[in-house]
Formats: sequence, C-alpha cells, structure tokens
Amino acid sequence: MGYLERLDSYKEEMLATLGDSIAIDSVETEPVKSSTGELMPFGKGIRDALLHILSVGEEMGFDTYNCDNYGGYIEYKAPRNGSEKPEQLGISGHIDVMPAGTGWTGDPFDMVEKDGFVYGRGVSDDKGPVFASLYAMKALKDEGIEPKMDIRLIIGCDEETNKAGMEYYLEKCGQPDMGFTPDGMFPLVNGEMGILIFDLAQKLGKDIGGDKLRMTKFESGTAPNAVPREARAVLMGTEEQYEEVKEIIEKYVAETGYNVKARKQGSALAIEAEGLAAHGAHPDLGLNPITILMELFGRVEFGSDELNDFIRAYNEHIGFDFHGERIGCAFEDKQSGKLIFNVGMANINEELANLTINIRYPVTCTDNQVFEGIEKALSDTKVGILKNMVEGPIYLPTDDPMVEKMMAAYREETGDKKSGPIVEAGGTYAKIINKTLAFGALFPGEEDTMHQADEKMSIESYYKMARIYAKALYYICCE
Repeated sequence: MGYLERLDSYKEEMLATLGDSIAIDSVETEPVKSSTGELMPFGKGIRDALLHILSVGEEMGFDTYNCDNYGGYIEYKAPRNGSEKPEQLGISGHIDVMPAGTGWTGDPFDMVEKDGFVYGRGVSDDKGPVFASLYAMKALKDEGIEPKMDIRLIIGCDEETNKAGMEYYLEKCGQPDMGFTPDGMFPLVNGEMGILIFDLAQKLGKDIGGDKLRMTKFESGTAPNAVPREARAVLMGTEEQYEEVKEIIEKYVAETGYNVKARKQGSALAIEAEGLAAHGAHPDLGLNPITILMELFGRVEFGSDELNDFIRAYNEHIGFDFHGERIGCAFEDKQSGKLIFNVGMANINEELANLTINIRYPVTCTDNQVFEGIEKALSDTKVGILKNMVEGPIYLPTDDPMVEKMMAAYREETGDKKSGPIVEAGGTYAKIINKTLAFGALFPGEEDTMHQADEKMSIESYYKMARIYAKALYYICCE
C-alpha cells in the first residue's frame, strides 16, 4: 500500500476527528486562569481545541509540544545524523475561529453532513485544512517513509485576531526554514497583499440642545476582516421626527431594495439594516449594512452638526467603494490587482464616531503611500486616523523549487494544468513565518463561505486536499 492509498483508508476517521474539533467553540475570549493557575491566554475554548489536536497527534505517534497555551506543534522528526540538525518544514495552521454570528440554519458548533458537504464554524477556516495536513503526515509515517527534514504542524491560536500567539511561539520555538499554511487558496498563493487595520474617528458634540433628533447608538460588525451582516442604530426624538424618518426609510427602500426596518423601542426609534456577510478580503461579494445606514442617514438631518459632517464624509469618501477610489488610496499593480477597502466595524455614540477599516494593498505598494493618500483625501474633514496593525506584503517567484514542487502536487492530484500561482488578498501566517506560502485549501470555483453563516466544506475536497498535502510533503521532504 502506498502512502496515498493509506491516506484514503482514513476517510471516516478524518471526518470524525474534524467533527470533534468543530464541537469545541474556539472563538477567542478574555484570558482566564484555571483552578490550578494555568493561564489560558485566549480563553478556555481555544485552550481546549489546542489540547484536542495535540492529543490526536500524540495518539498518532508524533512528538507534540504545548507552547504555554499560546500555540503548539505536532512533529514528524527526520532521522538524526550525529549532532547535525535537519531543516524544518512548517505547516502553519490555526484552530481559533471567527465568532459564529447570526443566520445559521443549525448549531455552528455541531458539524453536520448534508449533500456532500460538512457544515460548522471552522470546517474550512481553518480546522478542516489543519486536520487534512495532520492526516497527510500520518500517512507518510504509517507507511514508514522517513523524511529528510523535520515536518512540523504548527498550531496557532489567535490567527483571526492579532497573531500574538504565533509570535509568542516563534520567539520560543524558532522559525521553520520553509513551509506552507493551509489557510488560503489552491493552486498556490505565492504572494500576499499588505494588510492594514486602522480606525477612522471623529469626536462629536454631545450637547445639541432643544428637541433636535439625536443618534444615541450605531453598532455593527464583530471583526475588521469581515463584512458584517447587520447594522443597528437607535434614534431619540419626537414622534413627528420619527414619522419623518420612517418616510425617508420607506422611500429609500423603494429606491434601493435594501432591507431596512424601523420600530419603536420604548421612547426611541430603532433602525436595523440587513446586509450580506463576506470575508473582508472580498467585500464585493457581500453587502455592507454600515454603508446602507450611512447612505440612508445622509438623507436625515440630525441635531449634531459634527455627526452630519461625519456621515457626509463617509458618503463622499467611502460609500460603496471597494478599492479606495474616493479616499485617496486606489493603488493597483500587475501582480496583485486593485487595493481592497472594507469597513468592518462601526461604533457611534453621542461623543464619538468610530469606524474600523481593513485594507489589503498591492505587493509593490507601501503602507505609507496608503496612509498619505487617505490623509490627503480627508484633509477637509475632522476625521482622524488611528493606526492599529500593519502587515507588509510578501512575494515568492514561481521558479522557486518549493513553489514548483507544491504546484506539481496540486496539478497531479487535480488534473488542473491551467491554473498558476496567484497573489491573494488574504492575510495568513505567511506574513510572519519564514518562506511560507498559503497552499489551499479553497479550490478554484468553490464557494467561499469562510467567516459566514453556514460555513461549509466539500467532503470530496477535504480528502483531495489531504492527498495534495501528502504528495507535496513527499516531494519536498522525502524524495
């Protein structure tokens, strides 16, 4: 039996093990300590998911290590020749998941099979691909194939937020020499656009006096790197003002077809907009409810001039643009295409208006160019920029030997000879790990449901990606 045939024999076990992991709600929460004083830096759910996968790796006979609950690894060691240390290939994945949000047809943490798919939070991002990689390692080991370099599955715990866990791991355990992260697209992502997360904020005048219409709250979004599904605002005013707002909403809905509703909530008027959730790397596939409400409120006169100015600035410089066209950062290049602009979160009260922005910028561009363009575009407003995170772009040529071997594994298993390496907008561990590229797990033409309700993965794709990973590991580490 060859290693691919052996891998095929694990199919039922692969699904069952994935289901066990999906059942663990590994959304990041506040740090906590156990009764014995053990620190769980990203919450109990993520710690439990980490312990689960490490225990699976240990049962398979691999060496495992828990890096203080910040991360860990499962390793297939190469034979040692005296004191000489072999190179290390790192497969860097993560077991934390995005918040489930709303709109699911079932329990997001109870994996179900239906019509050739499995559904659950994390099946495609990134637990499914991580377990596919682990079983690829198991197939090589069980077949008695000894690698020429250490193969280490590195487990991250907070990739969806700020990658602090992986940074902690790398500082303590060191960098691999090369590798891939199964957290992108096939055939291969040989470059990743730069990523920026920042706030656009403006102070608002609290005392507007009289009986003027007020916005006491505007909330939407749970993460910068996602298009939110819903946005909600609360207004305070007179019954006459409420009727005027309702008339504006009715006319706006008739013109646009968007789903916006108003209802009394005690003495206030609550307004809700429903959009379409999507990954922040592909905002054009969603419909942003923040922009819907801001466009609507552009037709409403509030008592706060500062709030009116902020809404006007939003509609004039952001609106439904996906590439920063009107906010001064519409950069593009041949390798990457156009810059991607997403408004991920909004939080407005009577004192402060705040937007959290997620930008993906081209590999030949710099973060300074982006910020300078935005600052110039907003120079006639009172909106300020608060920088939160900067990740520079990466790029590896198509003639690199590792790139060529990964592409060979993909093409042989899929028969796809036309697709080539691409530059992607997603931000993966490749940004902070040596010579690492995103390798799968979304196949060309597949629907991307990552970060969305009813996240799903094709069962056939699950098995196929495991075969691709096994073959790539064999070509890079064993031949």
